[in-house]
Amino acid sequence: MQIEINANKRTLQGKGASRRLRNSGKVPGIIYGGKDPAQSIELDHNDLFHKLRLEAFHASILTMDVEGKKQHVLLRDTQMHPFKQIVLHVDFQRVDQNKKIHVKVPLHFINAESSPGVKTSGGNVSHVLTEVDVSCLPKDLPEFITVDLIALDAGNTLHLSDLIVPENVEIVALAKGDDLPVATIVIPRSVLSAEAASDEGGDEDSDKKEAE
Repeated sequence: MQIEINANKRTLQGKGASRRLRNSGKVPGIIYGGKDPAQSIELDHNDLFHKLRLEAFHASILTMDVEGKKQHVLLRDTQMHPFKQIVLHVDFQRVDQNKKIHVKVPLHFINAESSPGVKTSGGNVSHVLTEVDVSCLPKDLPEFITVDLIALDAGNTLHLSDLIVPENVEIVALAKGDDLPVATIVIPRSVLSAEAASDEGGDEDSDKKEAE
């Protein structure tokens, strides 16, 4: 997904200037990294707020247009008001197309209802991870990684090494030797209790038949 965001240069600094910006419907921010010096910017709050609700906005190379000058950036940090839906500050990092980046990419789970652990055993999928840190060149960055649960049985666990990732994309944890769990299927106590009761009932019937 190609996402473009507009910003203006910000010259006034300090808490007072930032407060006035927010009162006027703007959000203070900064762009850093690369060969250019850090650039203070201001963005439209409503536009930014709605873009932050897009999953891809957090894990994609963004096109930042600062008064006509476009550059590629990554969203690196967002500061929100403690209890109001107000964005207080945002940080963006410039992207060098020739250098690898580390980005947390969301996991999209599919076929949970068709997995043996859910369909046959009545289990529930427990998502241990919902995103994973990857390393790759900007051009290879996936918007998300699909996790197929079609073959997952009850009591079994899917690990990072089981994921299929795009070419030239590396999972950082795996590179460090950490094959972390991603998802598992857990059988609810109610299902286990019902199965146990059914087994006990079957045993009693067998005992009665033997007695007869």
